[in-house]
Amino acid sequence: MSSIARVLDKAVAGKRLSAEEGLCLLQLDDLAALGAAADAVCRRLHPEPYRTYNIDRNVNYTNVCVGGCRFCAFSCRPGDPKGYVLDRQTLYRKIEETIALGGDQILLQGGMHPELKLPWYEALLRDVRERFPRINIHGFSPPEIHHIAQISGVDVDGVLVCLREAGLGSLPGGGAEILVDRVRASLSPCKVSAAGWLDVCRRWHRMGGRGSATMMFGHVETLADRIEHLRQLRELQEGTGGFTAFICWTFQPGNTALSGLRKVGAFEYLKTLAVSRLLLDNFANLQASWVTQGLSVGQMALRFGANDLGSLMIEENVVAAAGTSFRTTHEGIRGAITSAGFLPRRRNVLYQCLDAPSETGTGKP
Repeated sequence: MSSIARVLDKAVAGKRLSAEEGLCLLQLDDLAALGAAADAVCRRLHPEPYRTYNIDRNVNYTNVCVGGCRFCAFSCRPGDPKGYVLDRQTLYRKIEETIALGGDQILLQGGMHPELKLPWYEALLRDVRERFPRINIHGFSPPEIHHIAQISGVDVDGVLVCLREAGLGSLPGGGAEILVDRVRASLSPCKVSAAGWLDVCRRWHRMGGRGSATMMFGHVETLADRIEHLRQLRELQEGTGGFTAFICWTFQPGNTALSGLRKVGAFEYLKTLAVSRLLLDNFANLQASWVTQGLSVGQMALRFGANDLGSLMIEENVVAAAGTSFRTTHEGIRGAITSAGFLPRRRNVLYQCLDAPSETGTGKP
């Protein structure tokens, strides 16, 4: 038996892989072997006959940002006439439309605005909570939390406590990019460090909060950087258990300062997803990224370690600004899960199913 086969068997058996073993797998071009192993791990963790999805809306409350990220085609510098801060009535309309389509959550994220301080965010959350008490606010990525703390003169714990009391439900894992400071200095020099990103999550988890973890890859990082990112997420999860899921996606270079880079395709995406499933043994859920890869590749991801097809994503602006705009319907996302051989189930942010199993689909993957 080859050394690679032994590593794959080790992962399938539920034994922890080292970072070195993970890097060996990521350097492997045998996509079928990686996919089979990741699928076996996923089926061990999720023997149920269904795969999940949710319905939410990505609401960007502002596009004004001082982050200066070279990978972003969405944000505007302060003073740009294209900059905006969403007014309440527009926000309420977006939430009403989400609820009408069966959604129970908004993903509330925006730029690092230089003038919006903690009281503004508290008022925003209270207004939404008062008007829509049942909607979960999955809001403010760790870089946003860190930025709010800095410009408000409040420590991170204080910001998190205030936002939770005002109505914040869960913390999205955006802004992680790659958790290696050399990479971050190249991509987003004004954004929180890798240790700072992890610290925000750690503090939120210690308060009993839950949230997701992400990775954006396929830009200036090395394969070893991807593994280091996964290693740090696994280490934090070991200490807190606060991550609900991991989502990775490929960098979309269109209309960005890095537009000369080659766009990473489905092969690299599925390979990285599979290795992520093999390494992140303490993450219950892995989500597919059909928003960057298309629904067909997202469907394939359900056989490469993902147990969730992500969100219907009623609205998405950041990836679309980079020239990538995949869309689907509620029927489309359920049909993709069914065609993959599973029953589609709608879930909430904690991956609890909200509906009865569908009668469509065989349920026999």
